[in-house]
Amino acid sequence: MDGFWYFLQSFFEAIFKVVPFFGLWFNKFLIVIGFIAFFLWLNYMSKQKEVEKFD
Repeated sequence: MDGFWYFLQSFFEAIFKVVPFFGLWFNKFLIVIGFIAFFLWLNYMSKQKEVEKFD
């Protein structure tokens, strides 16, 4: 199990070393991806039309 956490650590360290190179463009990219995912989710939910009832 430790191998997974060490892999995760090295993965995020690599990402954080690359992010300053992109500067604010990386933040803008993440915001755009978030908006696209939000509207895709709204579209998906509107097509389902099934209402869940909480008892």
